[in-house]
Parts: sequence; structure tokens; C-alpha cells
Amino acid sequence: MRAGVNGPSWRKSSYSNGEGGDCVEVSDELPGTVPVRDSKLTDSPVLVFPAAAWSHFVGQIKNRA
Repeated sequence: MRAGVNGPSWRKSSYSNGEGGDCVEVSDELPGTVPVRDSKLTDSPVLVFPAAAWSHFVGQIKNRA
């Protein structure tokens, strides 16, 4: 993933908490893709998914909740 001078902007999952839960962050800066990283290990590798696949994944999770 290529980042700008200050790096990409990340947003944390709305389910994140301050107690070390399993949380992810995503960036909205690459059209057609969704970069994802571990919010607790921000220097870890970034996974990049096609936006359609990520949308389907999130939809499936919401349907199970």
C-alpha cells in the first residue's frame, strides 16, 4: 500500500474499545480497495481487499448480528 507523506488516514471499528479487544482499522483513501490493519499493531502488515469483497464481508457479519 502506498501512503502519502503523513501516511493514510485510518478509522477504527465502531466496536473498538480501550480494553484491548480484537479491532480493525480501515482506510478510505484508495478507490476500489479497502486497506485493513490491526488497530493494536499499527506497524503490522496491511491487508488490501477489493471494495466489493469487503462490502460483502461486512454485510454478512451484520446479517449474523
